[in-house]
Amino acid sequence: MPTWGELLKQITSLHAQGKTDALDIVRRDALTDLANYTGRNVILYASSHLQKPGVAPELLSITNEDVEGLMEVMHGLSGNTLDIIIHSPGGRVEATEAIVKYVRSKFSNIRIIVPHEAMSAATMLACAGDRIMMGKHSFLGPIDPQFLLATSLGTQSVPAQAILDQFDRAKQECLQDRNNLAVWVPSLQQYGPALLQQCENALALSKTLVEGWLKKWMFKKSRKRNEYAKEVADKLAAHKDLLTHGRPLDRVFLKNTLRMKIDFLEKDQQLQDKVLTVYHATMHTFSMTPATKIIENQLGRAFIKRIAVVVKQPGQQQAPQHIPQAPSPQLPRPPKTSSP
Repeated sequence: MPTWGELLKQITSLHAQGKTDALDIVRRDALTDLANYTGRNVILYASSHLQKPGVAPELLSITNEDVEGLMEVMHGLSGNTLDIIIHSPGGRVEATEAIVKYVRSKFSNIRIIVPHEAMSAATMLACAGDRIMMGKHSFLGPIDPQFLLATSLGTQSVPAQAILDQFDRAKQECLQDRNNLAVWVPSLQQYGPALLQQCENALALSKTLVEGWLKKWMFKKSRKRNEYAKEVADKLAAHKDLLTHGRPLDRVFLKNTLRMKIDFLEKDQQLQDKVLTVYHATMHTFSMTPATKIIENQLGRAFIKRIAVVVKQPGQQQAPQHIPQAPSPQLPRPPKTSSP
């Protein structure tokens, strides 16, 4: 396997030869090589959330537009097997449901490969696979829904369960002593009239979807599939136990504690090398281009979001935009920080 630095040298060499699409060449060659090795279709679904954390969330997270990207890259694929390489911070639950419905209408055998992290709604997407492949460095995350609330400290992402718990605590303390009402009023005023019900609905939806997907696919051959699927969904959504939405859940916990069907990437060294080559080539693309999200298959078909830098005119503010097209590779240069 070429290392992160060796891939950079390869990209630089190709660029020196006049290959302005050097980044695309290296990344797509790696995807083709992986598909040829496994004999399965492969789709890369990756976000630049680690390289571009300040970018608008809709450019990085799972959205309804991603169904259009998957339609593009699934065109021309044959057979019923598919590997999806996921690297994502998550996103909209409803969009994830739409993606699962579409992908499952096309492929009956799906393996999810997580080279680094698939968090939140991306964890939900992983739970729709027949199996999940992870390395020692790979993580899934909790699936408890988050709400964006406008507070006196600015817009904040707050777990739905934490909102419900805080309201229950306020109710109990105010019932015990009405003087506590003055303390709680400033916090409670930020809650809209339907927020508590929305929190309950969002929690129920996340768990219902994951439980249903696990029963239908991952645990379909188990006589205890109903019990196992419910246990996994409950534990992945248990904010009180996991404490934070960003909690990294490793493969040992997922396999041994939750009984999920997890394959260890290191068991096949050649496969690990090819998967990590795809991952590192993708991270180079994110570091050196305006690309924010890549959806791409082994045939070179791609749907790529990017930030389009607008030339600032006198008196105007410069604003990022996004265009779903291939990135324009720039002269390779080492990013400020290397990929894990």
